[in-house]
Amino acid sequence: MKICLVGSSGGHLTHLYMLKPFWQEHERVWVTFDKADAQSLLKDEKMYPCYFPTNRNIKNLLRNTVVAWKVLRKEKPDLIISSGAAVAVPFFYLGKLFRKKTAYIEVFDRIDKSTLTGKLVHPVTDLFVVQWEEMLNVYSKAINLGSIF
Repeated sequence: MKICLVGSSGGHLTHLYMLKPFWQEHERVWVTFDKADAQSLLKDEKMYPCYFPTNRNIKNLLRNTVVAWKVLRKEKPDLIISSGAAVAVPFFYLGKLFRKKTAYIEVFDRIDKSTLTGKLVHPVTDLFVVQWEEMLNVYSKAINLGSIF
């Protein structure tokens, strides 16, 4: 199985990296911001840079849609995983177009209300994971697997 891990740098990237016991045995590619923390953490990984800032930035949403199109066409992952933020949106929608499986992990610091990215990807996500029981009332098709930490 080939995995595409998509997320902003910082906390979102840390969330994805904490899933190492799951992804370490699989072929994978990363998509994140080309920043120092990502370069350091992913120095031995295949990484594609995406554009930032992403939140409420239409220009970079369009640019990241092009990145998503190119990465998904070239790499042909079986599964796309993200914990946000906005860079996940084009990957999940194009992923559905390309018939890829998607898994979204809502961030740990949301206990009882949705994130904008969570709202946007929820309709097209195959597996929507929350880390708090209260979030099951926020997202209709979520499952609670507890904390990643």
